[in-house]
Amino acid sequence: MAGAQTTTELTEPGGRTRLYVDAPLGQGVSVPANEGQAHYLLHVMRAKLGDRLRLFNGRDGEWLAEIAAAAKRGVIMTCRAQTAPQAEVPDIWLAFAPVKKTPADYLVQKATELGVAALLPVFTRRTIVTRVNEERMTANAVEAAEQSDRLSVPEVRAPVAFDKMLASWPKERRIFFCDEGGDAKPLAQAAHGTSGPAAILTGPEGGFDPVERDMLRALPFVMPVTLGPRILRADTAALAALAVWQSVRGDWI
Repeated sequence: MAGAQTTTELTEPGGRTRLYVDAPLGQGVSVPANEGQAHYLLHVMRAKLGDRLRLFNGRDGEWLAEIAAAAKRGVIMTCRAQTAPQAEVPDIWLAFAPVKKTPADYLVQKATELGVAALLPVFTRRTIVTRVNEERMTANAVEAAEQSDRLSVPEVRAPVAFDKMLASWPKERRIFFCDEGGDAKPLAQAAHGTSGPAAILTGPEGGFDPVERDMLRALPFVMPVTLGPRILRADTAALAALAVWQSVRGDWI
């Protein structure tokens, strides 16, 4: 949910509070807040009738809305004017070996802010984490999208085993494999001049198993890359790679 703000901010003409909704948006359209959003608006923001906020759903752009009903049984928000047309993020996926709880939350939040289109947890041979909380991942992605003025929420994919991921991978999507060893090009150099859908693949805390590295390097749609001379934490590597890719191929150009 959007971060702590004052009631004054909620009622400003621009409506600083932003909420992601899974409902159509348009002129005069009324949208009911879900239970969590209603609690936030009523009990955290102390919202009242006529207060303004912004809504987005990943399809219809962003809309300035006002609270048309506010009661214990729920909150209704009515769209008044579009504040931004829908804009898509670059077609970049992040496939990553899951990490521990706190770094995982941070990774999802920051990857969302960096404009990733999809998040794909991948269980490699050395992955320590054995379970992924998809609901928590989605909640973190929604919160980050709300706070960063992003107009969409990245797709959160179900976790998959490394071998199955490669077997079902769409061959037209190039994988930039962050390889901590070997003779790889710097990511910025490798990504420059390429086009089409892409993905970044990062490994677990202990790195990829040699068998996995050999499998990746043998595939024509995989390009090994390096992130520099230092060994990075798994979550740091994922975010650094996204930042580099966005500066060369994405919407930072």
